[in-house]
Amino acid sequence: MKILILTGKFGMGHYSASLSLRQQLLRAFPQAEVDVEDLVAYAMPNVSKTVYQCFNLLVTRGSGLFNMYYKLTENAHMEFRPAFEPVFLDALEELLTQRRPDAVVATHPMCAQLVSRYKKENGSTLPLVTCVTDLSSHSEWITSGTDCYLVGSNDIRERLAAKGVERSIICVTGIPVRSEFKRPVQRRAGRERHLLIMGGGLGLLPRRDKFYEQLNALPGVKTTLITGNNRKLYERLAGKYQNIEVLGYTDRVYDYMARADLALTKPGGITLFETIFSELPILAWEPFLQQEKNNARFLVKRGLGRVAAKEPEACLAAIRALIYDDEALESMARNMRDMKGQLEEQSLGHILSALAAQRKEVCA
Repeated sequence: MKILILTGKFGMGHYSASLSLRQQLLRAFPQAEVDVEDLVAYAMPNVSKTVYQCFNLLVTRGSGLFNMYYKLTENAHMEFRPAFEPVFLDALEELLTQRRPDAVVATHPMCAQLVSRYKKENGSTLPLVTCVTDLSSHSEWITSGTDCYLVGSNDIRERLAAKGVERSIICVTGIPVRSEFKRPVQRRAGRERHLLIMGGGLGLLPRRDKFYEQLNALPGVKTTLITGNNRKLYERLAGKYQNIEVLGYTDRVYDYMARADLALTKPGGITLFETIFSELPILAWEPFLQQEKNNARFLVKRGLGRVAAKEPEACLAAIRALIYDDEALESMARNMRDMKGQLEEQSLGHILSALAAQRKEVCA
């Protein structure tokens, strides 16, 4: 079986989900060929870096405009047409001709839209699985060519069904994470507390020294700070505080989650499910992007964590209120275990096998 996973690096969450899906599929089908392709880089190799830089600038400096567009189109009854669609469609046709996949998985809405358009224009029966990588039912994820949707929660399934998607093709799998996050974790009571702070790939973390000074002074608390690609912050803080371990980029976040009692981070979809599978209570910085606002509401509603204000004093107060509260932390971890039990984790392999077999029958 050949499976092609299409994605875009608009933020690293979509790409991270693609790599996790590849890992999951290779475990289910050891003999399969599973490729991950950044469709933007494939179609526009000379300008893709600039495209992603512009997107990062938009979400960090122009979040108000981004959120306005998101809200205006969230429930739109329209066909979304990506910019430069002819360029992407030509590249997609070339890619599909080269790879000849038995199925395509899209982890970005633009990729799902383009594959759906390709199928419609060419009368193709190529199976398309759309993996929704946020707790979102935004209409941009809905395409006529999608044969199956993978979503993070039952709430999203119901919202997509309310928008006309057939309920039987929506599977609640959670947002894909690496298998290392799913290892059993045993946290010991009565020891010193471990706080894990992450700022995502861009390392969007507090800048003021006073925040870290007060963090360092928390009684019985050891903190691991992951600065991602924020090299300036790493160089400023590394080795400065006795109780704060500072790391740059690491691909072993699962190890730090396994030993932590609480994570303070922005509520991206991937990060949220990494904490859920790690059974690690989450304290989410008050988000500014609409998708992350939706994620934050979800984690509070499901009792998985709390939201802390960005302002340093209020954030520190939220840390103090939660990290010493064993009852609250255990309740959140228990809710995470319950949620994991509701997920159809093994369904993707069965879905792709069935879709590929169905296509062979149609083409026979």
